[in-house]
Amino acid sequence: MLAPSARSPRPFRSHDEPSAHPETARGDSISFFAPGVFAGIASRTGGDNVPRESFITLISVENKATPLTILQERPGPNIHHSGQAQTTWPRTLRRAVFLVPAGIALLAGLDAALILLGVSAPVITKRLPQVHGMLMVFGFVGTLVSLERAVALRRRLGFFAPALLGVGGLLLLAPAPLYVGKLVQLAGAIAFVAVYVPLWRRQRDDAVLIQAFGAVLAVGALILWLGGVEVAVLAPWLAGFVILTIGGERLELARMTMGARAARDLLTLSAILVVAITTSLLWPSVGYPLLGVALLILVIWLAIHDVARLTIRSTGLPRFAAGCMLAGYFWLAVAAITWLIGGAAFAGPRYDTILHAVFLGFTISMIMAHAPVILPAVLRQPLPYHRAMLVPAILLHLSLVVRVWLGDALQLQTAWQVGGVLNITALLLFVLVAAWSALRGPSASSVRNGP
Repeated sequence: MLAPSARSPRPFRSHDEPSAHPETARGDSISFFAPGVFAGIASRTGGDNVPRESFITLISVENKATPLTILQERPGPNIHHSGQAQTTWPRTLRRAVFLVPAGIALLAGLDAALILLGVSAPVITKRLPQVHGMLMVFGFVGTLVSLERAVALRRRLGFFAPALLGVGGLLLLAPAPLYVGKLVQLAGAIAFVAVYVPLWRRQRDDAVLIQAFGAVLAVGALILWLGGVEVAVLAPWLAGFVILTIGGERLELARMTMGARAARDLLTLSAILVVAITTSLLWPSVGYPLLGVALLILVIWLAIHDVARLTIRSTGLPRFAAGCMLAGYFWLAVAAITWLIGGAAFAGPRYDTILHAVFLGFTISMIMAHAPVILPAVLRQPLPYHRAMLVPAILLHLSLVVRVWLGDALQLQTAWQVGGVLNITALLLFVLVAAWSALRGPSASSVRNGP
């Protein structure tokens, strides 16, 4: 996130507090997982053509909070009244370069998933199944999240994190020794932690500290992996990375609906989760049930306090985003209960349930929820919401039910394979729908009435 300035007040605090998210007020960049908060009121006020600053003001009015000083005269750089995208192409292309390795990591990870499912795959290599998890978590998700943070930081050094994570993912696929890719990804994770240092110094915000906890867990996971620890043992560390990153971002922009104590409460719950993750490595018999309890309390807290509970009653993009977020919390609770009741799981149905509840049901669902804002915020290329995005989102969750319930719980091999293939189909379909929506541009109805 960007440094606070005199012209950039915190969106969800009173006038005398320092800015925690000034890039939003300035209309430059917004948090990776937080934009659903803005979109929640969009359909009542003219949809995607409302300046981004207006979203913040509208939410403060909707919740009857103290009015905020927002620079409303200037629309955000990606949305303006003609519905056209204002794009700085050189900058867009420079940033798009970082998405190339992320896209390759996603495709390779999905190919590895087919191999692990025991079905036909386009490419079959011995290494792909070994690096499947690290490709998806760090090569894909890690590159995306660190790119957003680098854009918000506005320092060239910040882009070392997405560059190294992306290149590290490519090296995991290359004929080079596996430790080379591990080292580069570790360097990327360390660079990602370093990005949070100036952000914390500028903001002193608990939300930034929570996200930094997640980045530290990423470093820990990659150090352990480099040292020879199996990926299955690292599952809590990988889960902690994405959960705390997303949880911190939700706090960042849903702070007003979460209440005055939200930041300190979530920071405490996050610290407990980090302790539980560490304990699961050192004393698995105690650590995994503790991890289940800590994660279950955290997800219940998030589900109760998140603004998605309100925006689910809206229409269009706000309702779509809220539905994806609430479904994501459900799957995170499934993983927590599985750890709580079953304890450690390093293989088999329970392990499969935990992994895909966290990384598909929760993480990918959150990405789907906010995809219409990720592209404009990072690349300055509009991605209008379209109802067609519902199809892959619904398919993702239905296919997870097939995989987890019929496949894992009832141990039906065919259902497990069918659910897994449909998981992959949902991800690819969403990418295609998003690309189509970006090329199609905003429709006349969305311009008039909102999403």
